Amino acid sequence: MNDFEDMLAAERMAVERFVKFQISSPEDAEDVLQEVYLTACQKFFQLRDRASFKAWLISIARNKCHDYFRERAARLEIPIDELTEKELISDSKYGIAEVSVVRETFDRLGNKDQQILYLYFWKELPQAEIAKRLNIPVGTVKSRLYTAKRNFKKQYPDHKEDDQKGEKEKMKQLPEIMPEYRIEKSDKDPFSVKWEELMGWFLVPKPGEKLSWGMYDCPSGKCDNIYQMEVTGKAKVHGIEGVELTAKEIPCTEKNHVLERVFVAQLTDTHCRYLATIRNDGNVRNYITFLDGEEFMSNWGFGENNCGNETNLSVKGDIQRNGSVITSKNKDFLLDIVGRYTVTIAGKGYDTVCVMDIETYNPNVVSEQYLDKNGRTILWRRFNRDDWAFDHYRKLWSELLPKNERITVNGVTYVHWYDCVTDYIF
Repeated sequence: MNDFEDMLAAERMAVERFVKFQISSPEDAEDVLQEVYLTACQKFFQLRDRASFKAWLISIARNKCHDYFRERAARLEIPIDELTEKELISDSKYGIAEVSVVRETFDRLGNKDQQILYLYFWKELPQAEIAKRLNIPVGTVKSRLYTAKRNFKKQYPDHKEDDQKGEKEKMKQLPEIMPEYRIEKSDKDPFSVKWEELMGWFLVPKPGEKLSWGMYDCPSGKCDNIYQMEVTGKAKVHGIEGVELTAKEIPCTEKNHVLERVFVAQLTDTHCRYLATIRNDGNVRNYITFLDGEEFMSNWGFGENNCGNETNLSVKGDIQRNGSVITSKNKDFLLDIVGRYTVTIAGKGYDTVCVMDIETYNPNVVSEQYLDKNGRTILWRRFNRDDWAFDHYRKLWSELLPKNERITVNGVTYVHWYDCVTDYIF
């Protein structure tokens, strides 16, 4: 028993992260975890290879999560076996065996898409009743239904328009010099916004999405790097559905030197988060996932238990802004709308809200992200704390960039370093 307790203690964080990624309700997740621990304790004597304890424990957790969703589906009268178990398609010299095209398309969808389509089309329930059964707002039902119908349309064999458009569409050209911009405070109240972009990368992690964005030095305004982003397909990490993305980093001074990153991300109704990253260590492709603790969390994790950044943004009052003076509450995760602004860039005006992040995503770094009503980034600005990376630069940022804009956050000085814009505005 002592061996079991010691091994469980070493892997407890990984299994908790796995279950909480699967199950959004904290109370339900805790109940499932207790079942996992109990089953693992009872069956520990059956484990022959102690080196595989983590994989064995995760497999128990995966089964318990499946049981949880099956029980929920039964309460909702959803035939989960019919929805999730794919029909076998025989591919041979005789061709592909005939199957129902609708069923085949339906089977390729994620569980959430299947669930909402089943309740709406098969059970013919009104949206208000679906919201009641799933315990979510009617607005979320509408959003899920819209997404599910769009995903079904994309998967349907006769739907070719989006694929052809994606193949023909090329990345838009970004300017070599940052266009002049002006930020003006609006007297209007800030609006709430659905923000589905990946924090730090600006791409919405949905099939078919692509964009490019540039990083611009301040005060020179020169573009240092161009990033070409694209969702390349669906992916699963430890049974959790997401999409795979590629990010090509192209230095403006060395356009032949392209660095490519690959990672997996997931968009839910409430959060957007990273699930895994793939890097090349010599000749080996190294997969680092959300279960790998600090190795993953320090670079890709965000939020409590790596829940990710929120997608439904409205003013919380955690951060207050008055011109260049910012104050905030004492909290671990500080991301808030601080006002409404008109951003005029490249001669065009945008009605935006400013979302500020205070040292949540990067230590000693503050960001301003101006989002329009579509939840897309118009302008992103980075500010370094005055002593950020002092050991490396051996100077304060107010000395390195004396003409750059400054703000104070809770009395501490931060200096504007660089800007980012995407091809969304060009």
